[in-house]
Amino acid sequence: MTKPLVTLVNPNKIHPAITPYALDILTTSLEQAGFTVEVLDLTFRRDHWQQAVREYFADRAPLLVGVTIRNTDTIYPQEQRVFLGEHREVVEEIRRATTAPIVAGGVGFSSMPFAAVDYLGVDYGVKGPGETIICQLASALLHSGSPEVPGLIINRGDKRVERIPVDAPAAGNRLLTLAGYGESRAWQANKVTSYARRSGDPLKVDNAEYYRRGGLGNILTKNGCPFACSHCVEPDAKGNRFALRGVAAVVDEMEALTEQGVHDLHTTDSEFNLAIANSKAVLREIARRRGRDASSPLNRMRLWVYSQPAPFDEEFADLLAAAGCAGVNVAPDHVRDDLLNGWKVTEKGTRYYTFDDLVNVVERTRKRDMLCMIEVLLGMPGENIGTLRECIDRTMALDATVVGFTLGLRIFPYSPLGMWCAAQSNGVRPVPGVQSNTATQPIILRPSEQCASPLEYERQFMFEDPETFRPLYYFSPELPEDPETIARPDGRWHNTLRFMWDHIPAKDHHRVMLPTAPGLSEHDNNYADNPFLTGLVQLGYKGAFWSRWRDREAILRQAVERGITTAPSA
Repeated sequence: MTKPLVTLVNPNKIHPAITPYALDILTTSLEQAGFTVEVLDLTFRRDHWQQAVREYFADRAPLLVGVTIRNTDTIYPQEQRVFLGEHREVVEEIRRATTAPIVAGGVGFSSMPFAAVDYLGVDYGVKGPGETIICQLASALLHSGSPEVPGLIINRGDKRVERIPVDAPAAGNRLLTLAGYGESRAWQANKVTSYARRSGDPLKVDNAEYYRRGGLGNILTKNGCPFACSHCVEPDAKGNRFALRGVAAVVDEMEALTEQGVHDLHTTDSEFNLAIANSKAVLREIARRRGRDASSPLNRMRLWVYSQPAPFDEEFADLLAAAGCAGVNVAPDHVRDDLLNGWKVTEKGTRYYTFDDLVNVVERTRKRDMLCMIEVLLGMPGENIGTLRECIDRTMALDATVVGFTLGLRIFPYSPLGMWCAAQSNGVRPVPGVQSNTATQPIILRPSEQCASPLEYERQFMFEDPETFRPLYYFSPELPEDPETIARPDGRWHNTLRFMWDHIPAKDHHRVMLPTAPGLSEHDNNYADNPFLTGLVQLGYKGAFWSRWRDREAILRQAVERGITTAPSA
């Protein structure tokens, strides 16, 4: 008997290509549930993606189509490029080609799932890990036709988007409870299975091809995060508890990828060193397999990890080195305790690191010949010229491999920052510092209790009207900007940008990522269609792109000499 078909679509067309890891996770779970799964990947067919959609569905009638929305936008404060319009075009083309229902999910989608379901025009949505719910949905469609699956978001039409309740504690606010805010969602994740990672198989994610074109594989050791950092969407989008994967399953997956020639792997956890006992267990198992068998492909692996400044003890650093870690991307966000108090905190509201912890990370990585990048977020509430100058000076003095500065913060509906901005606006006043490059009217936000539905609440963080995008960002109004700039809904913090460029000596520009007014250049760390990254990949470099940052001028010259085009695509 032929197994029913579920088709998974990757609509992401930005380059350098990012492996759609979510589709490997979904494929694994759906195949285990008895379904045939095919992947229609549009990343490498972005110049003729409509033809790819039409050709694929011409002779297929899937039971269900899943679309992954990794990002709604670049989340980059100077550029503010939105992807939702492109994704809706893909959904509409699928609609023309098949009558199968469509379900959407992904981290970006999960940051505003009700608004995304409505805008994209899909039938269903999944907030958080999708591997359990999509299997239940496919089974329900196959056997009963009734998709009343707990946790599933359903598009009822006429702006009615509803979520099937799950057994979870109420969040204290009816709208937030309906939206699933404050839920762990650990039950949605497949924590035991080693996800199937393939290369070269038709109609599956081609991990080796992504590695060839993008330079990195990816690996997940846990889902969710119990911390409450003000700007972060992860606890809401993925769940506010850690869902730890089995150690053997994780390392089996790493071994499979390296066996396929994918030698640079980057963790996709919120931060790898949180839940550090599990992280150490993963590293020990990698080191054990490397030491047991000299021919193991893990001995050719270069591991890259995201990290917080703490916990990061000597044992952890030793284990990273033993596991083949090449570099650590650490995110202190700032150096000032008065700004970070209440900002970078645990679920109980307490701080979990100091500047000394950051110093230790840089020193411990350098001691073990691992590279280190420091990522800093500037412009948070309370930031002024003095705190900005101090943050730049103290992080640059550490002489990490590279320091990346981002000016401005994306405001998400269910992040603490987003809810604070909505409460401050209270439906009646603009909040100083809340800005969008595409805003044409004063930005007025209503808190959740003033909104009739999650859809209504979420839309105001992305849309100015039904068809006009207006993603919101926060820039501290205490920075040295003209009053007119701060008063404008589309004001640009150019004075602060100029100060940053002038304050850092030109001799140090090679080791720093500085934002630029256009928002996309070879100088900044915006990923999507970045000219430097485009050249880097086409020249065949591998590993985390920041590891080559100090050499970018020579690499760009090399690209020009070889006739490689590094200009960003439209």
